[in-house]
Amino acid sequence: MAPTRKSRAHQPSPPSRTLVLDNGAYTIKAGYVAGDVVDEPRVIPNCIARDRKKKTYVASELDKCTDFSEIAFRRPVEKGSVVNWEVEREIWEHEFFEDNAPQRCDPSETRLLLAEPSNSLPVLQTNCDQMVFEEFGFASYYRGIGPSFNAYHDVQGILRTPRDQGTIAQLPAEILMLIDSGYSHTTVTPILQGRPIHPAIRRLDVGGKLLTNYLTRLLSLRHYDMRNETYIVNEMKEAACYVSLDFKGDLERTWKGTRGERREDYLSGSGIAKDYVLPDFHARTKGIVRDYDSVQASRVRKLAAGRAGESSEDVLTLRNERFTVPELLFHPSDIGIRQPGIADLVMQSLRTLPVGLWPGLLCNIIVVGGNTFFEGFVERLQKEIVQLVPDECFVRVARPVDPITSTWLGGATLAKHEHINALSVTKQEYEEYGAAWVARKFSTGLGLES
Repeated sequence: MAPTRKSRAHQPSPPSRTLVLDNGAYTIKAGYVAGDVVDEPRVIPNCIARDRKKKTYVASELDKCTDFSEIAFRRPVEKGSVVNWEVEREIWEHEFFEDNAPQRCDPSETRLLLAEPSNSLPVLQTNCDQMVFEEFGFASYYRGIGPSFNAYHDVQGILRTPRDQGTIAQLPAEILMLIDSGYSHTTVTPILQGRPIHPAIRRLDVGGKLLTNYLTRLLSLRHYDMRNETYIVNEMKEAACYVSLDFKGDLERTWKGTRGERREDYLSGSGIAKDYVLPDFHARTKGIVRDYDSVQASRVRKLAAGRAGESSEDVLTLRNERFTVPELLFHPSDIGIRQPGIADLVMQSLRTLPVGLWPGLLCNIIVVGGNTFFEGFVERLQKEIVQLVPDECFVRVARPVDPITSTWLGGATLAKHEHINALSVTKQEYEEYGAAWVARKFSTGLGLES
């Protein structure tokens, strides 16, 4: 006869403090929730770095680095999942468990609420569960799909929907389409009543990392060898790149012309070209974007040729690189990636769902992640989706105030929700029922009988 489960009356009382972690590939978003008190989240680099002087920086210590030239990074997360727990453990211990940790906690008295990517591999999920309970010893734990945490926002407030004064937001939101474009990849996740619709989730293997690597390649071919300067190139991408609303027109305006031709648009910069002054980590620790100056550019070329003095600045002139790099989010086939762009992924996702859900999803599209900071991203995405959907469908796309911490803030709201105790697994339950039971409970949520 199978042993019966003990009554919940014998279970220890739930922890009063919850550590909410959005463990992204580029940064960790972390903070505590205790009762109704929600801390401001810290954004922590999820890496161990080593500069050219062989000095090592763990996670938030990177803020102390003053010379990012030729800096090398070791990241524990690849393609959205933790694949190197040795590195991740060192980062977590530095940030949360050491005596002088910035966000010190006692895991035996803390619940961990952890965001994971959609459709993560079961073996990686099991490894994560084992680390949480066996290595760190958290008292209680919930692992949930990161995009679904965004349903615990006031979605209609983000979309600026007109409402009567005093209207209380429904949590979780009834229906929304969440597009998360981060460091490793971009995902499209339809969410109904706070739960992701797994068969309709779609993924594009284009994220901030690929965009930075592509820009590095372009610059190394056209200007300087930047292959060991990915940190600087990433800052350049974030500061200077944008999503074009007229890609063919911008491409024409930045075309140099045939050999010997001197096109006026190219010589003047046509409002697109920008100069990026590279940091030297002495006088400047950050690069500077400034308007393109054709006279200054001519003078710099002469200086570079050694015909007058020495230049005190290293300047890169960015032309079509500014918009062809983010264009990969919409047309990855430009560099041979055989995947559809974001707008086509949205349509693929919709086609797996009943047509009756389409209006609710299309008028509640929320975009989060670092790539959504590109100027023109929201406008271009809405424009492309409108061209693909039936005419009677109304399309609304919006971005939260801070798309980087949006998932974390949703998780913090979930940590205060009445269902969190039923969703979570205690260390005692893990030891009694094992990893397979924990995996089933997290996959079914409130649907698993106690």
